[in-house]
Formats: sequence, structure tokens, C-alpha cells
Amino acid sequence: MISRIDLRGDALPEGPALRDLLPRADFDVQAALEKVRPICEAVHHRGDAALIDFAEKFDGVRLESVRVPAAALDKALEELDPAVRAALEESIRRARLVHREQRRTTHTTEVVPGGSVTEKWVPVDRVGLYAPGGRSVYPSSVIMNVVPAQEAGVESIALASPAQAEFGGLPHPTILAACALLGIDEVYAAGGATAVAMFAYGTESCPPAPMVTGPGNIWVAAAKRYFTGKIGIDAEAGPTEIAVLADSSADPVHVASDLISQAEHDPLAAAVLVTDSVELADAVEKELEPQVAATKHIEDRIVPALKGRQSAIVLVDGIDEGLRVVDAYGAEHLEIQTADAAAVADRVRNAGAIFIGPWAPVSLGDYCAGSNHVLPTGGCACHSSGLSVQSFLRGIHIVDYTKDALADVAHHVVTLAEAEDLPAHGAAIKARFGGAEQWTRGWKVPTSK
Repeated sequence: MISRIDLRGDALPEGPALRDLLPRADFDVQAALEKVRPICEAVHHRGDAALIDFAEKFDGVRLESVRVPAAALDKALEELDPAVRAALEESIRRARLVHREQRRTTHTTEVVPGGSVTEKWVPVDRVGLYAPGGRSVYPSSVIMNVVPAQEAGVESIALASPAQAEFGGLPHPTILAACALLGIDEVYAAGGATAVAMFAYGTESCPPAPMVTGPGNIWVAAAKRYFTGKIGIDAEAGPTEIAVLADSSADPVHVASDLISQAEHDPLAAAVLVTDSVELADAVEKELEPQVAATKHIEDRIVPALKGRQSAIVLVDGIDEGLRVVDAYGAEHLEIQTADAAAVADRVRNAGAIFIGPWAPVSLGDYCAGSNHVLPTGGCACHSSGLSVQSFLRGIHIVDYTKDALADVAHHVVTLAEAEDLPAHGAAIKARFGGAEQWTRGWKVPTSK
């Protein structure tokens, strides 16, 4: 059901050569880009009418309006299963605890007497958030997008999720209920590239947003790439992935269940076990069969995911080699199920989120750990972070120098300007102290007493 890659015996290669040995899904965003281009431009030129036409084409329902009525949000919350409501409320509570601690404060550094630089943090004015709604419904993604934006202080927050024919063209009611719980009343029935284009360009119903975040399929990723430079984004999210670094102390039942838990997202989802124990590899492979047979989404998601080129059991000589492999892989979710797991996890450099030991499975992080589950995929954890309060903030430096403080460093500024062959930069300094005719190389401007 799952392939093996044996990296034992020989010295592991470095850098890209090691990454090339590891499993990864085919995910050609560039090819998808050409297909989303006309969709985005149609939204640009035809606004809501294009959104309505695309909802009929892609979602099988003709909308009367793209904006979800407030009454529909209230109704969804009223009719929400109490157990689901309680779970969502607890997820929100825990996410707020974690994300509130990520807030940044204004800080001033006195560089020299009379010269300071202040860094203040300003939230984006408006953000468009996306919650997928294709194979599954993801109210958890509503929470993971909305909470950090709110904690960052974003004043205008809009959310889009695909129209559902089953619910009369509205997004899934659990999505709407999650929005209502979070106080989000600007919600749109728009999916995939159309939602990103709606936020990027704006339409009659939806004002434009300078930033768009949220996970999605390849069409969402392609649309985000299309608007690079026009809007800010969190990431071009690819298929979800889990890597488990485990030794002989790991429970194969736990490992198998965690691999399956991510495989049920999508046939392109990646499930990777890295271990130095052949016995564990055998036991996990044996355990996959009955667990897969006992679950849902077997043929359309789980089996294709586990059998795909993106999933594998990777055999290594030891935990040191295993750490090199998982760092090269840069997993979205990385579980450490080894002896002294916390110490091993502390050595990891590249991962979207790390889950330590047998009682912190990825499923916990998806819902109720308090951490964010909008994380870098496709190896991007080697250079990028998951969604956080910081994602919605802009750091602005405020430079405040007195005449004396500028005078003290003026000759250095002029010297560097001339070294870069930018004489006007230096002239802007000289002009403040009598002009070029009074300036000689090496002369230090006298400060006032």
C-alpha cells in the first residue's frame, strides 16, 4: 500500500541531492496559472456577474447574490449541533490564547543621543480570507484564518467559501456558523480562483483587499501566483503532508493512524514515515491495512494518497540521519515519535509545525492545540512560516534625528553615497550644512553646543 525508500548504508547526499531522493507530489502551479488567467480577468471585467456564472459552472448552482445574507449566518449558528458549537468555541478559545501572545509592540531604539529608530506594527487595512469547501468542509480553517487577523487588529475582514448546491448556493452551514461565532458578517459564496480574483480586484459586492490568505487547491495557489505583486498572500499552499520521524519505541498503531489521518484529505496528500527501525516499518505497513479498511474515503482519497509517489516509508541508519532527511523534506506537519522526543524535536530546523511524542498527533493541531494549521507545504518550511498574527502586520521604521545627531554621522553618509556613485544622496546631506562648497572629504560637521 505504501512504497519504501532505503537510504541506509551510504552517506546521505547534501542539499538538493537529498531532497531529490524524497517523495513529493506532482503539483504544477505554473501549468494551472494559464487556466486561471481567463477566470481572473473575467472577474476583473464582469465583477459579480462573472462570479455568478462561475458558481453555476463549477459548483452547479445559480446564485442570486454572491454576498451571504446576515440572516443566513444567524440561522446557521442557531441550527448548529451543540456539540460542534462547543468544539468550535474551544478551538477558538485556544487559538486566541496562542495568537494573542504573538502581538508585536512598538519599540524605540536610541542609536545615538538625539537619533532614534522606532519600529511600529500596523495591521493591513483589509484582508480576504479563504476557507476551502470542495471534498470536505473546513470550519477549522475559518478559525485559523480569522483569529490571527483579529488578534493583529485588522479592521475589515471578509471570508469566501465555495457555493454549495446542496445548501441553495450558500457556503456550507458549518462554515457560516463558524463565521458567526467569530463575528465575521462579510461572507461570500465564491470558490477557488474566483474568490481570490474577487478579493484582488473587488466587485460590486466586495471591496478589494490588499491581502488574501487561506489554504486551497491548485487553482487557489495559481490565482495567488497570478496576483503576485498586486496583493499580499500567505503562501501558495500545496497538498497537505505529514512526516513522522520514529524509532523502535514508537507505537505502530499510532503511526499508521496518523499517516492515514492526513491521507484522507486528498489523493495528493503526502504521508511519509522516516525510521531507523525495519521492525517498526514492517509493523506500520501491516497496521495500515486494517485501519484503512475500517475508515471512510478509502478509494477516492486514502488509498491513492498512500500509494502515490508522494508517500513512502524512508529507512535510515539512525536518528541523526533521520533528522537530516526530515530537514531536507521540510514537512508541513512533522511528528517526532522517538525516545527523548523533545530533545530530538529541538534539533529540527525545517518544519511547519512539530508535534512531540505519542500524545500530540497532527489531528490535535488541526483543531484544538491552539497552534495554527495554515502551514507551508511542498518543502517551503525550509524558508517560510505558518500563518500567524505577524502575517497580518507590517513593520514600519520611524527615523527621528536631531541636527547634531545627523552632523555626527554626515561624513559617513556622504562617503558611502560616493562609494555607490550616488552623489545626489550625499548632496542631500551637504545641503543641510552649508552646501557642497563648504564640504571637503574627511571634514566632520561641527555639532552645536
